[in-house]
Amino acid sequence: MYKMVFINLPVKDLAASTRFYEAIGCTRNEQFSDQNASSMVWSDTLSFQLLTRDYYATFTRKPIADAHATSGMLIALPRDSREDVDAIVAAAAAAGGKADIREPQDMGFMYLRTFEDPDGHTFEPAWLNPEAAMASL
Repeated sequence: MYKMVFINLPVKDLAASTRFYEAIGCTRNEQFSDQNASSMVWSDTLSFQLLTRDYYATFTRKPIADAHATSGMLIALPRDSREDVDAIVAAAAAAGGKADIREPQDMGFMYLRTFEDPDGHTFEPAWLNPEAAMASL
């Protein structure tokens, strides 16, 4: 059996966050979505569980971080090409996110950019050419 990853994210506005994640290529799984959560499928093995802040708070006793002010994680998203990296960053910006929160990185064998979702969660779409990466070693 393959392993699946569910990334749970607290969000301020569930409807707006759902639209954002649809814009960057996710599909909402209605079976696991309700007024407190949107299950956003990225791939067969990865889903983002968008949870209202109140609902998210039922899973932890810790304060919920403001991802606009602090960084708790950086989520890397592999892409098939440089153009795919550029396209997802453009889609993120058009859907209410922030594009290029740091300078794009182009190392020849690897290309990456960074964006934030409307709640400040940070994503780094990246393209890697494995053959070129091995040749650079």
